[in-house]
Formats: sequence, C-alpha cells, structure tokens
Amino acid sequence: MHSKGNTIFWAIFACLLWSTAYAGIKIGLQYDKPFHFAGIRFIISGLLILPFTVKPSVYIQMIRDYWKVVLMVTVLQTLINYSLFYHGLALVPGALGAVIVGSQPLVTSIVASMMHSEDKLTRNKILTIIAGLSGVILISAGRQAFHFGTSIELLGIAMLLGANAALSVSNVIVSVKSKGLNPLVLSSSSLFIGGVILYLVSLPTEGVPVKPLPIDYWLSLAWLSVMASVAFSVWFRLLQRPGVKVSELNLWKFIVPVVGAILSWLIVPDEKPEWITVSGMFIIIISLILFHTNTHKPVTKNTGSEP
Repeated sequence: MHSKGNTIFWAIFACLLWSTAYAGIKIGLQYDKPFHFAGIRFIISGLLILPFTVKPSVYIQMIRDYWKVVLMVTVLQTLINYSLFYHGLALVPGALGAVIVGSQPLVTSIVASMMHSEDKLTRNKILTIIAGLSGVILISAGRQAFHFGTSIELLGIAMLLGANAALSVSNVIVSVKSKGLNPLVLSSSSLFIGGVILYLVSLPTEGVPVKPLPIDYWLSLAWLSVMASVAFSVWFRLLQRPGVKVSELNLWKFIVPVVGAILSWLIVPDEKPEWITVSGMFIIIISLILFHTNTHKPVTKNTGSEP
C-alpha cells in the first residue's frame, strides 16, 4: 500500500519534468514542424521505455488483452491532445495560451466527476481550483500582456480546451480501465504508436527538414524524449494506484507554470521576477498545501462531514 506522501512526491516529480517541456518544444520548433518533431520525440520515448517493461511475449499479450485501453489512450493523449495543443498554442498569445493550458486541472475535475462516481467535485477541490487558476493568471499576466478578440484566437482557445478535455478523458480511462496492465507497457505502446502515426502524417503535410539541424535541436529532442518516457510512466503508475483520484492528482499540475516561470528567469536573459508573478506562485503553492492538509486529515466517523 502506497502512502499519500509517496504519491504526492512522485506527482510533483512528474510535474517538474513536464514543466521543462515548453522550453524544449520552443527550441525544437525553431528548426522543425510540429507533427514531425512530436512524432520523432514520441517514437524515441516509446522505445526508451521498452527495455524496462516485460519480456516480449508478455508485452504482446498485455496489448492484446487491453487493446481498447491502449487505443483510446493513444488516440486521446498522444494524437488528439498533442495535435490540438501544438496548433492551438500557435494561434493565441503566449499569456492567454498559458492560462488555457493551466486550466487543465479544472477540466480534469469536471470530466472526472462526470465519468467516475467516486471522483466528485468537493468544496475544497473547487476552492483549490479557483485559487490555482488565479495564480496561473497572475503568473501569465506578469510575463506577458493579455489580449483577446480575433476569430483565429477563439479557434486557438477552443483547440487548447479540446486538448485539455482529451487529456482528461485519457487520465480517467487509465485510472478506471487499465488495472492489471503494466503502466510501462501502456506508456511505451501508446507513445510509440502515437509517435509513428504523427510522423507518418507529417511526411505529406509538413515534409522533412532538409537543412542540417544544430546541436540545440538534438539536445532538445533528446531531453523531451527522455522526459516524456519518465513522466508518463510515473503518471500512469500513479493513476492506477488504489484510492488515487484523477482530479486530485491533476491538481499538482498547477505547479507546472510556477516552475516554468522560474526556469524562464534562469534561462531567458530578458526575463526577471515580477511581484505579480511571485504573488501567483505563492497563491498556487499555499492552495495546494491547504487542500492536501484539509483533505487527508483524519475525519471523525459518523459526522457526515464532506472530505
């Protein structure tokens, strides 16, 4: 039986890895197209996990037994999520895109409450989501000005929300329907198959880079591939743990913009801490601490109190 502290530790670990993705993607897309870059990345990620799974005969049997789960996760998480994410992000201002992407815990909570009877929205969860979104907005506002208006931007917002919804449904499917399936088998197969499909789609639609690619590109590709293989494997394992609720686990994704902003301060020469950004970080961190302190403290029996 895994402790709450152990689950929280690994959830934060996975989110810290994901927080580095934006910088790597930004570098890679300077030299490559979205589908081609993502396709190669996920193919490598799936292959990296393969040696750590199970022997080939068991691997193949698991995919046969759980082919519907593998197919749904591949389509929702790798194909739909990343297709909408890459293209939606290109249509909206950076700050607005960060807020929409940062709303994923809210979308996940709504989706989980609709798909899973034991994962309902509670008062503590709603308050944490409101505080988390407020923090994301402050962080984004401190880094770049907001503006709205064009139909293209509305399309980008819709695509990013669609990406969040696809990822949320995928998380619930992993939690509910993949018990008994090795999480490493699920992550390696879904990443590899999704990567192959994205790569094949990229050939007629985007072509192949013809000019020599610099070392920055290969370093970003290598890091993103390793990061995805580790983060998704850890996340799938956490989703399968007894007692872990999808909505509560995804609340930790609010720390992704926090770490992303800190990395920008460290890496990007022109970026520096602003009081509004620091305030947003403080709100997110305090809300997460209060949620897990209040949610997981012992409750007296037969009081009828809500967790």
